[in-house]
Amino acid sequence: MKKESRKGFTQHHFRNLIEYCKNGAGFTLVELLVVIVIISVLAGLLVSNFIGVRLRGRDAQRKSDLAQIQSALELYRADNGYYPATLYSTACPTSGSFSYNSIVYMRKIPCDPLQKTNYTYTAAPAGCSTDCTTYRIYACLENTNDSNKDANDGQAGDLCTSAGVVSYTVINP
Repeated sequence: MKKESRKGFTQHHFRNLIEYCKNGAGFTLVELLVVIVIISVLAGLLVSNFIGVRLRGRDAQRKSDLAQIQSALELYRADNGYYPATLYSTACPTSGSFSYNSIVYMRKIPCDPLQKTNYTYTAAPAGCSTDCTTYRIYACLENTNDSNKDANDGQAGDLCTSAGVVSYTVINP
């Protein structure tokens, strides 16, 4: 007759493990500390990478929001011949829609994903109401190394006054 082989961890394996440990075999304290240090370094690298990904994700959302607002502003100008003097009617996070004469250009104007504040919109010339010919809208990016950040040209360099952020500006095309 053929003997059946057992799979898995059997009592025989357990006895061998106990004898192995009794003979002084095992890990030294230094070996354990080295493994703990290596795991800690790897965990630290992963956590810092996840934080960077979240920053870049919020910045991508800001850029997308400004592109959507820019599209709505261009539709508004095509219908009316000028840009609106103001964009937001209420403060974020409950910002309303962007509409004029029962035409809705945006159902909900987006807000900054982290601060939950309005993006800064400025129409020009200053004091215009129905004759605004240009606009500028900007967001503050968290990734200071972003390739699309504004150059520090005296105009855009001082838009974001908080430390650790840079501005990203969209103007009329």
